[in-house]
Amino acid sequence: MSGAEKHGLAAASYQPQRPDWTIDQGWAQYTAEEHATWKTLFERQSRLLPGRACDAFLEGLQALSMAADRIPDFEQLSEVLMRRTGWQVVAVPGLVPDDVFFEHLANRRFPAGQFIRQAHQLDYLQEPDVFHDVFGHVPMLMHPVMADFMQAYGQGGLRAKAQGVLEQLARVYWYTVEFGLVQQSDGLRIYGAGIVSSATESVFALEDASPHRVRFDLERVLRTQYRIDDFQESYFVLPDLADLLHLAAIDFDPYYERVRAASSHRPGVIVAGDQVLTRGTGQYHRKAKERET
Repeated sequence: MSGAEKHGLAAASYQPQRPDWTIDQGWAQYTAEEHATWKTLFERQSRLLPGRACDAFLEGLQALSMAADRIPDFEQLSEVLMRRTGWQVVAVPGLVPDDVFFEHLANRRFPAGQFIRQAHQLDYLQEPDVFHDVFGHVPMLMHPVMADFMQAYGQGGLRAKAQGVLEQLARVYWYTVEFGLVQQSDGLRIYGAGIVSSATESVFALEDASPHRVRFDLERVLRTQYRIDDFQESYFVLPDLADLLHLAAIDFDPYYERVRAASSHRPGVIVAGDQVLTRGTGQYHRKAKERET
């Protein structure tokens, strides 16, 4: 899955009414069933995440005063975010084109899907909905480090698109913002939105013997493919969330030059130079492949 596909799946069939692709959230139009779906997801994750999610996520969630009984109002979230880190949440119809996505991030606006999955889609939805975007991402934007990193990613994304290296940069987003783990003093914790918003992956990422858990290395991640259709085969671990600030300050151009000339790594491999925290058995994905044949 390329970087363009990652952020632009909706672009082919949707004609935006505004140049920045934003829409009104239409909070009053959410149905009782949609609020009930949010409640089911919210309560399930609220039970699972203590002791699994990183402190920054749990603190951000509490400070935002999200509630189980209703989908959050983006304007109210933005008021709290703006006071804390200068960010706001804007509603979009789904995935948006890359340049639009990066422009929003570069200006400290987080584009969030305003629709919510149907009740039969609780455990998997390929296109991010309001639960993934708001519950998964927004609490971390209350943390100054993630807030600054996301803005830097947006700025870097605009440059990467012009240089033709968006596929490589998208891997950094995937293995940090979406599926990142961090080492805390009390153990390994989740900070990636794709994990904290998933009941099954919240457990799998930390406790299953199948995946590799490898110390984050920028060049390694730039060369590593990822899965969009199942649990990750490898997770990359930051020693500290503050390392995201170091990433935000790095000139990626020398890295792009090297990875252009190098082959990509498959998601489930261990390569020379890896600092392996947990060498996975690979059992889950082997069984999944057997079921497909």
